[in-house]
Amino acid sequence: MTDGPRVSAAALDLAGGETYASGEGVFVTASVVKVDILTALLTARDAGRELTAAERAHAEAMIVRSDNDAATALWQVVGRAAGLDSANARLGLTRTVADARWGLTRTTAADRVTLLRRIFAPDGVVCVRELMERVVPEQAWGVPALADPGTRWAVKNGWLPRDATGLWVVNSTGYVTSGGRAYAVAVLSDGHASMTEGVARVEEAAREAVRGACRVRGGNTL
Repeated sequence: MTDGPRVSAAALDLAGGETYASGEGVFVTASVVKVDILTALLTARDAGRELTAAERAHAEAMIVRSDNDAATALWQVVGRAAGLDSANARLGLTRTVADARWGLTRTTAADRVTLLRRIFAPDGVVCVRELMERVVPEQAWGVPALADPGTRWAVKNGWLPRDATGLWVVNSTGYVTSGGRAYAVAVLSDGHASMTEGVARVEEAAREAVRGACRVRGGNTL
């Protein structure tokens, strides 16, 4: 038996620094860990070198189309689970633990926002940001649903049916301008009967997280 879906969300006002979080717990990343993999590759201590042509192609496929084979190739380059754990520790992710199967890495909404803050800072990881802004249209759900008309957004989503239960993990992480302000937003969830149900719940939770960050700041809610 299941107690129903779990949802945890966090939103960070990138200008003011106000953060709102709801829900707790550790969740399977599914494909949102692909952002970690690329960030680890680009911020490694020996990353003074340029990416090879093959690495650039894998990075684009991994983020823009969520290609799993490309993710596996770069997973090998960063040193698999040990390499990812080392990189994430340097980035300040305190509750993210890599799994030998990269899609089963476990994380929290707070750690997702910590990583997004690093990526979307003025001196952030430009390559990751640019690829997240180019995600294919069929994967532009979740965080982008909050975007003000005509504004840019960036996203990396994850979705995974669990073999043991048949229930879905559905996650969305990214950057959005909503109500005229820029936010980093992360929503993690599991226990959904379908991906469609999960997407709807994730978008609702993302919207509430941004409203919460607005309330923390003392502004008008959206």
